[in-house]
Amino acid sequence: MNLPLPGTLVDSDWLHTHLGHPALIVLDASVDLPSPGFDGDYRVASGHDGWLRAHIPGSRHADLLTALADTRASFSFALPAPAVLIQALADLGVGLGRSVVIYDRSDGFWAARLWWMLRGLGIDAAVLDGGFNAWRQAGLPQHAGPGAMVGAAVPWPLAPRPGLWIDRAGVEAIVAGQAPGLLVCALGAALFEGSATTRYARRGHIPGSHNLPARGLFDAQGRYLSKDALALAIGPTLLHGDVPLILYCGGGICAAANALALTLLGRQNIAIYDGSLQEWAADPRLPMTTGAAPA
Repeated sequence: MNLPLPGTLVDSDWLHTHLGHPALIVLDASVDLPSPGFDGDYRVASGHDGWLRAHIPGSRHADLLTALADTRASFSFALPAPAVLIQALADLGVGLGRSVVIYDRSDGFWAARLWWMLRGLGIDAAVLDGGFNAWRQAGLPQHAGPGAMVGAAVPWPLAPRPGLWIDRAGVEAIVAGQAPGLLVCALGAALFEGSATTRYARRGHIPGSHNLPARGLFDAQGRYLSKDALALAIGPTLLHGDVPLILYCGGGICAAANALALTLLGRQNIAIYDGSLQEWAADPRLPMTTGAAPA
């Protein structure tokens, strides 16, 4: 029995009402990535232990660090090949005939990342607006400890959407003026300008980038702003036109929240630079700059 999703975002009431539906799969995409204590202080760990401590009943932990990543890449969270990702999801019990709702236990960025990964496969999932924080604030039930054993699902058919990802060579071509595109950094202003401690190899941003901090797209409760408020926060330069928007951040995570917000507003022609600054800043041959965004 199918379960149609009401849209890209669902609220806690909708999820609670449909929890336990045989076609619904709820995924916790959380990863632990502490703030850096000094430049280059990159520490990352699976969010599985946090899921064990508390999660939405019946949810499964989707490990973006290992099981759903290409661990051979030079940067964390690297996107696997579509066939590999579809099979990894099927091994998690996520596949044909299932509707997927994703959440995380922090800022919503991890949920947006997995949502974009599924979107790239041609699969329209939904994100729990406000994440686990909204679920807890609503006083809804929580579970601790391991969940029930999960059987493998039938994999989704391979039908990836083109153009949702871009690699380093593609970004280099844009920086060199050899390809069209507006670079948009989703990091906060201090990280973008290079005035704050960074976990990456160098401070600053890719030259020519605009700055659209992902945290500015959420309200005080961690939910996405209304569409009118999102449009105001994003601005006409990025929202309108058909020039490709190339979104990046530190590791292609908070950039996914920007991608989700832009998609809510109907913006097309969006790609995420998967390696982002974890890859770019590690190569001293590639240009970086500091200071405010261009006016």
